[in-house]
Amino acid sequence: MPLILDTECEDRTESLVVRGIKEQDLTLDTPGSGVVLVVEPLLPQRIRRPSDALRFLLTLLALAAVVLLALALQRTLNGLESDVHTGTGRAPEVLSGAAGLLGGVAVLVVPVAFAVERVFHRDGMRVTQGLIAAILALLVSYALGEWLVQSGPADLRQLLTGNRDVEPLNTVLTPAIAYATAVRMSRRPHWRALMWVALGLDVFALFTATKVTALGVILTYVVGLAVGFGTLYGIGSANTRPPGSAVLAALRRLGFTPVSARRVEDDSSGSRRYLIGITGDRTVDVTVLDRDRQVAGVLYRLWRRFLLNNETRRRAIRSLRAELEREALMAYAAQAAGVRLPRLLGTSEVGTEAALLAYEHVDTRPVSELDDEDLDDELLARMWEQVRLLQAHRLAHRHLTGESIHVDAAREVYLVDARSGEIAAGDLLLRLDIAQLLAYLGTRVGAERSVRSAATALGEDALAGAMPLLQRIALSRDTRTAARRDKHLLPALREQIVALKPKAEVEEVRLERFHPRTLVTIILSVIAAYLLLPQLSQVNLVSVVTTANWAWSGVALAAAALSYVAAAVMLRGFVPEPLPLGHTILAQLAGSFVKLVAPAAVGGVAINTRYLQKRGVPPGAAVASVGASQLIGLTIHISLLLLFGYLTGTQAAPSLTPSRGLLMVLLGVAVLFLILLAIRPLRRVVTTRVRAMFSGVIPRLLDIVQSPRKVLEAVAGTLLLTLSFVICLAGCVHAFGGEVAFTAVAVVFLAGNAIGSAAPTPGGLGAVETSLSVGLTVAGLPATVATSAVLLFRLMTFWLPVLPGWASFAYLQRKNAL
Repeated sequence: MPLILDTECEDRTESLVVRGIKEQDLTLDTPGSGVVLVVEPLLPQRIRRPSDALRFLLTLLALAAVVLLALALQRTLNGLESDVHTGTGRAPEVLSGAAGLLGGVAVLVVPVAFAVERVFHRDGMRVTQGLIAAILALLVSYALGEWLVQSGPADLRQLLTGNRDVEPLNTVLTPAIAYATAVRMSRRPHWRALMWVALGLDVFALFTATKVTALGVILTYVVGLAVGFGTLYGIGSANTRPPGSAVLAALRRLGFTPVSARRVEDDSSGSRRYLIGITGDRTVDVTVLDRDRQVAGVLYRLWRRFLLNNETRRRAIRSLRAELEREALMAYAAQAAGVRLPRLLGTSEVGTEAALLAYEHVDTRPVSELDDEDLDDELLARMWEQVRLLQAHRLAHRHLTGESIHVDAAREVYLVDARSGEIAAGDLLLRLDIAQLLAYLGTRVGAERSVRSAATALGEDALAGAMPLLQRIALSRDTRTAARRDKHLLPALREQIVALKPKAEVEEVRLERFHPRTLVTIILSVIAAYLLLPQLSQVNLVSVVTTANWAWSGVALAAAALSYVAAAVMLRGFVPEPLPLGHTILAQLAGSFVKLVAPAAVGGVAINTRYLQKRGVPPGAAVASVGASQLIGLTIHISLLLLFGYLTGTQAAPSLTPSRGLLMVLLGVAVLFLILLAIRPLRRVVTTRVRAMFSGVIPRLLDIVQSPRKVLEAVAGTLLLTLSFVICLAGCVHAFGGEVAFTAVAVVFLAGNAIGSAAPTPGGLGAVETSLSVGLTVAGLPATVATSAVLLFRLMTFWLPVLPGWASFAYLQRKNAL
């Protein structure tokens, strides 16, 4: 995906980050002849990159711009829409069908294949980020689509749907784009090409089927990008900053031989700093510029660029190379001007993610750490003398604060952190430096002493030129905050300057383009206009249940009864030993009674294992047979889910796009799987049970495949069991007048059954009802009909079999068959 900001090497380095390292305070550096210990805290494993926040902001702005342009150019967009549909409509049916088939499959297959490849490379966190982004994108696109259809602006709804039965935002493409963005697929050329081909084919097929609009595709793409970048920033990315050992290696390439190293406090710009001892009892200060820090504070800088005029604003974003060259150039220029800065000894890149500047170490302390009483007139004069030298050579420091002005033991003044400085600066920037230092010293020693010390060094004319710039907006953030607390500071400074030069004629300088309050008022007004949410209606379930068609209910009841026969046939197919059909059916009924006190998956496994042991099957073989039936049942369950979900998509659109229900199921299963892997105790329990259940499955399956009759029983029983439940649910839907495709009902049941099996409640209570109701509602049923159908389905498959199940349980126990 686009919108990449000077981080093309980020992905390659990120994949090399080692995870799971315990926190430590020493980094080992082994240069061959010895070991240098770098004393530093362990870098965080994950960081929130400001570049991702910037991309997220840019996509939101792009989204707003597209919507506004679409509303302003409706006729042009409608003409474009007509041309696109005319052009794609001329495509041969074979081509559009092939594009729909390949695109619909590839939109799912490419992300899954990428996830598998990343998992094999132990990069599962990246896949997790992608899944989270896909889920969020699905929810966002669905919510926005429903809002636009129900209560959105009529013009925008017409542009997004063309007054047809079309999703405003495609709920399959949006998660796919968000996933590709969150996993940074754009930095893998081959995967990026495959994803673009898949998206292109699917969009082409959607256009030929008139299932999308031009504006809908554009907004789908932008929303997917926004969700992907937002997820990246919210979760964070792997930390690619080089450790202290890499800094020492880069320093050796400059000809230095480090003998000790420790990290010290970061500078005022947030850059890392190291104090490194080298041979000859010398010490150097190393400042490390990290690539991911280049856009730190970018929102603030963007706001300042937007708010201030052209002369005073600074570039909001610079590349790592530009930042390194800028600081080095300013350091060399200041040294040539005779300004006291620590002498720059060299610069070097540190891999692809950082660069360093090595300065001669000077034992100093910042002025901000001095007491106000220590700031005598002599020290103030020395500060202004350094500023005079800068001004004489037209150098602007642009950050004259207590953190960037240092004092050594002999009370000599040094200027540091000149990274934001300017060479060949204009008059306005030079006057801003004076105004900034006047204001800072005014907060420490008062307005009178601040102005008097400056006048002695710079002259009255220079102070008069700086007087119009004594505005809070022109000051650094800390000084601006102090001036806001002391409202008399800036007026007092102006009064002192006027007292020195009463007849000074200085033009007024306007730094702000507009007052921030105006912009804030406009933004809040727009937000308030759109913060209207639809109200949810209450459902009267009793009146709906009484309208049931009991003919269809009879069909559902017969299908529910048939499921026990199917379950018995399936179990017989996975047991080479002979089993009586009657008792096996009763054992399945007994399992429905056990579900009242055990989770659905556990109860059935326990009953069948016990029943096989009572029939003379050895314990190990009994467990293996039940495990084989569960494994094959799971495989067929997933296959049917994909098949019916795929057929549901073909019924919805000739593009063969996978249905939203299928996408929701796949994402839900993926999230459950990740939860199991993430929680160590839960993962240990699951792996232990699965290993015990399936340890002898393969040998048992080899015994079964030798008998074609057993294979037929196993497969037919498994398929019949699933189809019986699907027919039962479909009958319950028709009993209340619902009209939903059989394939859609199958997808809903298969998904709900999977959730119910994973739920720890007896029989999946709560989880099954909720998932089935939501699934049928998404499939197009009214909420009241969906809820009533699910209640009837659960009545026939869970509650009604309880009494027969108890009778079967008691009977088999009396016969010593259970």
